[in-house]
Amino acid sequence: MVSNDDWPETAYESRPWRRSGEEVGSRRQLRRITGDYAAAVPPLIAKLSVHLEPDVLTAADEASQELTRFDAGSRTFIAPFAAILLRTESASSSEVENLKAGAKQVALADIGASRSENARLVVANTRAMEAALRLSDRLDEEAIIAMHAALLQESAPDAVGHWRREQVWIGGGALSPHAADFVPPHHERVPELMRDLLEFAARDDVPVLAQAAIAHAQFETVHPFPDGNGRTGRALIHALLRRNRLTRNLTVPVSAGLLHEPQSYFDALSAYRAGDVDAIVHAITNAAFAAIGNGRHLAREIGEARSRWDDLVRARSDAAVHRLMDALLAQPVITAKIAARTLGVSDVAAQSAIARLVDVGVLTQSGVGSRYRVWQAPDILDALDAFADRARRGRI
Repeated sequence: MVSNDDWPETAYESRPWRRSGEEVGSRRQLRRITGDYAAAVPPLIAKLSVHLEPDVLTAADEASQELTRFDAGSRTFIAPFAAILLRTESASSSEVENLKAGAKQVALADIGASRSENARLVVANTRAMEAALRLSDRLDEEAIIAMHAALLQESAPDAVGHWRREQVWIGGGALSPHAADFVPPHHERVPELMRDLLEFAARDDVPVLAQAAIAHAQFETVHPFPDGNGRTGRALIHALLRRNRLTRNLTVPVSAGLLHEPQSYFDALSAYRAGDVDAIVHAITNAAFAAIGNGRHLAREIGEARSRWDDLVRARSDAAVHRLMDALLAQPVITAKIAARTLGVSDVAAQSAIARLVDVGVLTQSGVGSRYRVWQAPDILDALDAFADRARRGRI
């Protein structure tokens, strides 16, 4: 390995900008988008040694132990908690990108009954997270592209299936990269940079949480896709945690830990590009601690809700109504047809189970759904919204 006391800074190169001739703006604006611009040239990191400040390394190690402990404790949580956490992580990662949607809208989108574009994007992000976990054992270029495709194949099908083929930039307006806050590398550099990143991600001599944080920061610097880089890059964190067995059962909602101070997270990514590798490891470490605390709180609330329901319903333990209560924990908005399919019973039996839960207050009829009736479990939706609110406030 190449030894370095400081992580190398991102360099920049001059690139020519060719106007399309179809730009619309004032003469002053058009003058400003003429001439060369500066695009990033990130360092190759596959063979760099990772030197972290002792306190950062210690905190990352402690967070890793807590992640493992939280994941191992999943046996004590309510059965579908893994699916619940996966959705909370998807919603939180989307909210980091200002794609905010409440728990009810996300649940409606999951059954195809939401008009919220943000909610539909959260559901798509859940598919990307599922792909990240499924492909974690063979984390190669095809796997990363598949994660991105799961995210955007419905909303932006032309952008998936390959690395980007054009220059992109962050901030500064849509006409050109000249006034951008950050200009990722020219698309010609992306294939080599991604091969290098994946070689770094395959190493076994870097602490896992630090490796995931650094790989994520490098991914965001390369920005290999025209859109969806933030959500795909945070899915990469979970793929690395799963592949290296830091987590085996749960998707710890690390993105929720970033929501309290998202600007600090963005600042850490900027610091990484300036050669400060400790900043992003510190940010992801703190996010992991916050996510674990909030996740445990959510587990308690979900478990308490399920216990209350048991007190309200008197039926055989194998009755459809009890199985429906279990299903509601992961899918808190349903229709009769979805309930019938989930439980493997007739529409009549499913409707009977729903009516029983409406009678005792577990379910209420939703105000949406002009073509078919929709029911919701307020206890679960409230718990999910409370989880998101705690994440934003930074209080557990």
